[in-house]
Amino acid sequence: MYSNRRSHIPQAGIVLTVLACAINAAFAADVTDLGAVGASDTSHSATVPAAAKTAPSQSSLDARSAQTEVSDDFIRNFTSPIADYTQVLQMAPGMFSYSPNGVGLGDSKTTMRGFADGNSVISFDGIPFNDTNGVSHHSWVFFPSQFTGGAVIDRSPGSAATIGQATFGGTINLLSRVLEPTQRTSVTGSFGTWNTRLIGIEHETGQFGADGAQNLLVNVQDMKSDGYQTLNDQHRKALSLKYQYAITPDTALTLFTSYLNLKNNTPNTKGVSRANVDAGNYNFLLQDTDPSLGTFADYNFYNIDTDFNYVGINSNLGGGWKLEDKVYVYRYWNKQNYNNGVGAVTTTSAVDKLNSYVTSGNLLRVSQESQFGTFRTGLWIDHAKSYRYQVPSNPKTWIDQAAPNFSETYTTDTMQPYVEYEFNVTKELKITPGVKFASYKQDFNHLQDNGGAVGPLGGTFSKTTGKITGGAPSISNDISYHDVLPSLDAHYMLQPNWSTYAQFAVGDQIPSTNVFDVLNAKVLTVPKATKSKTLQVGTVWKSDAFTLDADVFHTKLDSPYSSSIDPVTKEPVFFLNGSEINQGVEAASNIMLGGGFSIYLNGTLSKTKYDTGLWVAGAPADTETLGLNYQQGGWDMGMFTKRVGKLYADNGATHQAFTIDPVSFSNLFINYTIKNLSSVAKQARIQFGVNNLFNRHSIVDVAGAGTKTSSSAAPSPLDFLTVLPARSVSLTATIDF
Repeated sequence: MYSNRRSHIPQAGIVLTVLACAINAAFAADVTDLGAVGASDTSHSATVPAAAKTAPSQSSLDARSAQTEVSDDFIRNFTSPIADYTQVLQMAPGMFSYSPNGVGLGDSKTTMRGFADGNSVISFDGIPFNDTNGVSHHSWVFFPSQFTGGAVIDRSPGSAATIGQATFGGTINLLSRVLEPTQRTSVTGSFGTWNTRLIGIEHETGQFGADGAQNLLVNVQDMKSDGYQTLNDQHRKALSLKYQYAITPDTALTLFTSYLNLKNNTPNTKGVSRANVDAGNYNFLLQDTDPSLGTFADYNFYNIDTDFNYVGINSNLGGGWKLEDKVYVYRYWNKQNYNNGVGAVTTTSAVDKLNSYVTSGNLLRVSQESQFGTFRTGLWIDHAKSYRYQVPSNPKTWIDQAAPNFSETYTTDTMQPYVEYEFNVTKELKITPGVKFASYKQDFNHLQDNGGAVGPLGGTFSKTTGKITGGAPSISNDISYHDVLPSLDAHYMLQPNWSTYAQFAVGDQIPSTNVFDVLNAKVLTVPKATKSKTLQVGTVWKSDAFTLDADVFHTKLDSPYSSSIDPVTKEPVFFLNGSEINQGVEAASNIMLGGGFSIYLNGTLSKTKYDTGLWVAGAPADTETLGLNYQQGGWDMGMFTKRVGKLYADNGATHQAFTIDPVSFSNLFINYTIKNLSSVAKQARIQFGVNNLFNRHSIVDVAGAGTKTSSSAAPSPLDFLTVLPARSVSLTATIDF
């Protein structure tokens, strides 16, 4: 049954995609890139204010909700070349992430306004991507930071035009690189702590062909590292390609494709035991001396392939009408083997695991501008086909037990049409009502299993033989969710450099696919998609002296579902645990000090609590960022400190079981560029980087409680803790030819 598992997953083909570009007749002379988001907003000003030019992140004067734009300059100058996209997001208010094996060397999750990773949409060039068994994301695959050209973060459900399966908490839109007008070939070598090294080659063709209407960017990289945690080796190979063609002065084609392969020795439980932390051993994860224990390195490894591809068209149809259409397909194939636990090894203590899916879809957007306002409508259609299993296995031989913990195939079909109209009430005031219809349909087929999900389906499972006798070979189910999600916002220009907004929006989140992971897949009352309702007001200011973004927000959210067994039917009944309230205030500013110096700071004060008054796990009371920048001549230097206030971790159903004390860490980057290096080399750039400058070993989370009663009041040496990685240093050289 499991001898040829990978054959279920289509191989990655050559795929092409499109981005929405603002096309104009001068495309042949000027580079137009729809993924481009500049470091500043120029919509209402002929010149860019000085403070906006140097800001690592800021909002837009056109923003209709609490948004932050992260610049491409920040990625190039103030993140490590081996980083993943979570490092791109660190500068935004209320956002943070940790990578215990070192920056870019693990699967990190980003928290936004106290919401966990799976509560928000992450997209690339506007196309949402996420796991299909739940709206979660994996930072170590798909898009290394060097594939991205910035990000736009919306800390709200957005408008009706915001699409995705988890607008519940907000939206993070990663942007592809901006294409350049002139030819360039860049060779990069980076070397650092823990034997970390990266070699990369990037070729930019510049504009070519008739009238310079075409452009191509290719990036190839190979990264290896021993990692901070013992024997947690990483090897990443990645390729991206972006092509644009101005077919006519009013129509452009964009194609994007990327591929990534990651091999590592990461175990399923990625924390460090409390006993080791108490002894000052912050990085023990795996060992290679005792094969009788589950911590043996050869028993824990991943092999992951991902690709992401789209073809898009953007066209000015005349009469104020514009059309943007993107066709896409992306694939995730995660083959993981791990020992389940760190104790003694048995013939079934390991797990042979596959999580795989292929997702394809189309995103159509149409708009029309007139003197009365802007009409926008569109339709997002998404189809995902998934195959997943987990089978008990012998870690010494990787011979699987006959019956799996679960084995399932399923499809998820999403459809989201929307319409909104931005009324020009006056030249300064715009009001935009809108509505979106969200529809999700899932079809499941579960094979009989050993009781880990649907059970033997009328058969008998033998723990002795590991086999199932009798029963139905499989069972099928389907479920649908439907939501109507309205939005309303008002935007007012107080001055050409000062705007304000107010917004109300409703978001939702599709339930996890484990709804039917119960005996015989029988569910009496199924859940509905959870909803959030956000009300916020904010303002944006830009000048040569400083930028300022500030907002106040209040969000009411459905809590996650629980289930109980109906006493008559013996079938699960799903019900909401109650509600949560997320409220607070945020602000960010970039201030010019003179002499090439500027200071960046942001802060969030918030509460994220259940209706019982207890804190939601992982939600801090405050976060702060402080950065000092220097830009002068060939120098680009920055030191950034992130502080995350006190938060709590749960132990099962027990809220606030563990208290996580405030955490702060600092990163330092010093860059120097030498122009006109020679007749062959255009320039050379040297970067010296330090992550966790002050070498802090703070506990940032509880990866797993050691006992059912573990807590901060009664800690167990078996607790698994997530700890900041030690200081790491890197030296990177890039030569442009």
